[in-house]
Amino acid sequence: MERQFLRISRFIGNDRVELLHEKKVALVGLGAVGGFCLEALARSGVGHFTLADFDIVSETNINRQVLALHSTIGRRKTELAAQRVLDIYPEADVDALNVFVSRENHERIFSGADLVIDCIDSLNPKMDLLEAAVKSKIPVISCMGAALRKDPSMIMCARLEDTWGCPLARCVRTGLRKRGIQGGFPVVFSPERVDFRFIPPEEDEELEFDDKILDRGRKRVMLGSLPTVTAIFGMRMAHLALEILLGDGTLEARREWDPRKKDLS
Repeated sequence: MERQFLRISRFIGNDRVELLHEKKVALVGLGAVGGFCLEALARSGVGHFTLADFDIVSETNINRQVLALHSTIGRRKTELAAQRVLDIYPEADVDALNVFVSRENHERIFSGADLVIDCIDSLNPKMDLLEAAVKSKIPVISCMGAALRKDPSMIMCARLEDTWGCPLARCVRTGLRKRGIQGGFPVVFSPERVDFRFIPPEEDEELEFDDKILDRGRKRVMLGSLPTVTAIFGMRMAHLALEILLGDGTLEARREWDPRKKDLS
C-alpha cells in the first residue's frame, strides 16, 4: 500500500507520510471546492476523515463537482465521497455524516479532529461552524466565495481579518466580530471583482431558485461558477491543510527569484 505514496515520500520523507496517515480531518461541505479538497487529501495519505454534508448530487453539479456524474445523480454526496476515499486509499478510516451541519452536531463532527475544513456555502451555518471551532480551540481553515470568479491567478490565502475584495469574507468577518470572534484563522479567497447581476428573468423558475439549494428552508440564488476556478480553490484548501497538518514548514516554497522581473535567467 505504501508504494502508492512513493512519489510523496520521496519529496517530503517517509516520516511525514506516516504522520499524515495518523491525522484526522473533519471536512464539511462536499461540493465543488470540498470535493477536490478531499480528493487531494486522500491522495496525499491523510488517514482519517469525518465528512459532513446533507446534499445529494443533481445534474447542475456535474459542471464542477468531482463526485457528480450522470451515474451518481440522486445519490448522497457523503456516500459517494466515502467510497471514493476508500477506493483511493483503502486503509483510510472514513466517518460519513449525512447531516445538515448545525450547532447540534458540531461536537460529533469535531471529535478527534486535528483540523476542521469549512467548505460550506451557506452564511449562517458557516459562521456557526467557524465560531464553534475557534471557541473549541480546534484548528480550522475556511473557503470564501469561489462563484463568479474568472481569474485563477487571484486565488490566495490570508487570515480572515486580512482579506479584501471578497463579499463573503466581509460578511463572515463582520458576523463573527459581532459574536466576539476577531478571526485568527486562515482562509482561501479571491479579491477579484465579481458581477452579482441576476441571471435572465426567463430562466428564474428553472435555475435561479433550485429547490435543493436551501439555507434552513430559505431558497438561495444559484450563482454561476467554473470548474477550473472552483477546483483550484479546492486544491489550494488541500495544500493549506497539508501545511497545517505537517506543521514543520516542509511545504513552504523557496522563492529564489522575483516574479515581478521579466528576465529570470
